[in-house]
Amino acid sequence: MRRGLRPILLVLIPVVALLGLTHLTTAEEIPTSQQARDALRRGVHYFRTKVSIEGGYLWRYSADFSEREGEVPASPTTAWVQPPGTPTIGDAYLEVFELTGDRYYLDAARETAHALVRGQLQSGGWDYRIEFAPKDRRKHAYRADSAVESNGQKRRNRTTLDDNTTQAALRFLMRIDRALGFQDQKVHASAEYALAKLLEAQYPNGAWPQRFSTPPNPADYPVKRASYPPTWSRKHPKQDYRDYYTFNDNTIADMIDVMFLAAEIYDAPQYRAAAEKGGDFILLAQMPDPQPGWAQQYNAQMHPAWARRFEPPAITGGESQGVMRTLLRLYERTGKQKYLEPLPRALAYFRSSVLPDGRLARFYELKTNKPLYFTKDYQLTYSDADMPTHYGFKTSDRLNRIEKELKQLQQSGPSLDASSTRARRPPRLTAALSKKVRRIIEAQNEEGAWAEPAPDRKRSRIAQQTPTLDCRTFARNIVTLGRFLAASKAAH
Repeated sequence: MRRGLRPILLVLIPVVALLGLTHLTTAEEIPTSQQARDALRRGVHYFRTKVSIEGGYLWRYSADFSEREGEVPASPTTAWVQPPGTPTIGDAYLEVFELTGDRYYLDAARETAHALVRGQLQSGGWDYRIEFAPKDRRKHAYRADSAVESNGQKRRNRTTLDDNTTQAALRFLMRIDRALGFQDQKVHASAEYALAKLLEAQYPNGAWPQRFSTPPNPADYPVKRASYPPTWSRKHPKQDYRDYYTFNDNTIADMIDVMFLAAEIYDAPQYRAAAEKGGDFILLAQMPDPQPGWAQQYNAQMHPAWARRFEPPAITGGESQGVMRTLLRLYERTGKQKYLEPLPRALAYFRSSVLPDGRLARFYELKTNKPLYFTKDYQLTYSDADMPTHYGFKTSDRLNRIEKELKQLQQSGPSLDASSTRARRPPRLTAALSKKVRRIIEAQNEEGAWAEPAPDRKRSRIAQQTPTLDCRTFARNIVTLGRFLAASKAAH
């Protein structure tokens, strides 16, 4: 800004405020709708034509595409399902379409949906990744390739609910199915197939596993309340935990959300029933005194059990807070008081368990309630002096927020809102939004890409500070541009 303009601006700003336009900045700082529209189109075109593999995406790429990765390094013919991969980009395209009404972005979202359709397994859901090279596809039991010969290979067919993988893919497919008026048969059939298989995979007690390839045998999974095991090994037993009832990484919370969304979109009572059955499992899984919280995972006897070598049988301070928030959502959607009943004693227990630094331990030892940690060589210990850095053995205390929301719901009662997602507020043309858009436009290169320095990451071949294309950044930028365009249109 030239110095000579400053006295004029001192006069203009009060006038702007009097006109009720305090959301505007100076003319030099406010991007035009055309600039935002052009940046949005260039950005999406670049990602569709230069980054995408048949509509699918990874997590990040070196700007010269010499390296590509999801959670781990990946090939040029691989896409990632686990967020922030393919479903994250599809959701962003769909949201931009909803904000702008421009069908170019709906077409982009449909293209991404078709990539997910091609990655759906015969077991019903998705693995972390999708392979598009023919020789690699033969290793997987993709539903789209059911007629292709396997040449004697045993195909991978394990649906993963870990890390919001299948849930994110299915949420996006259901939302775009609705946006397309349920007329895209590939998308619609894929969503219906996934939902049917997920209903089959739900245990008799309402839980879901971390991964599955076939439905469970009900006789092997009796309905029981959670209890303490008579004894438990302090050494990792190296056993398969993938069929355990799993709260870890919000697996069951995500599944409940998916089922409520399916009930909303398809107006089908079986999905709502499955969501409530998942809530009933949460009630069964609350541990008895003296630790009325929840474990990360339970075996078929409803005992807290080992998962990975750094995830012992324990009461968890992290996932338990997610469980409590899920109970609040269940009450909001159903009005059933039983979903609030466990919360007061759980809150009291966790308040008594807060660490001296104000956080909660990830793991509390069964019955003694001593915080559990691991050393860097994975020895179980009561000391936090030598912890591995790849995993959070302590978690933030969100108890006040949970208790505040509980009290509000007790006073106001449930909303009984059938929607599984809260309606977004219409975007407003604020100074903050305008500045964000200006920065986004200025950061975009001539091709339409947004490159940023790579962070230091383990298991990454992209060197720190290397110019990198990050899918999370891309998704955030295009949605921000879409919000600006919608806000600008509303303001005029």
